[in-house]
Amino acid sequence: MAANEETDCSAVLGEVYLYLDLECSEERRSLIQKHLAECSKCVREFGIENEVKALVGRCCGDERAPAELRERLRLKLGQLETPH
Repeated sequence: MAANEETDCSAVLGEVYLYLDLECSEERRSLIQKHLAECSKCVREFGIENEVKALVGRCCGDERAPAELRERLRLKLGQLETPH
C-alpha cells in the first residue's frame, strides 16, 4: 500500500472504524498501520476519528449499539466522501 495514492487513502479512511474496533483481519490491520505510519494526511484524519470514538466511549459507557445499527452506520460511513 503506497502512502501517496488517493485510492489507498480512501480505503484506509473508509476502514478506520474497523481498524479502531479491531474488526478487520490482522493482515489488513498491518497494512493500515503501515499506511498510517507513512501518510500524514491520513494520520490527521485518523486522529479525528480516534477522538470521536473515545468521546462516544466516554459518553455511552459500556452500552453497545445493536448489531443492525452498527452495520447500518458502517455502511453509511463507508458511503461518505472524505475531502482530499
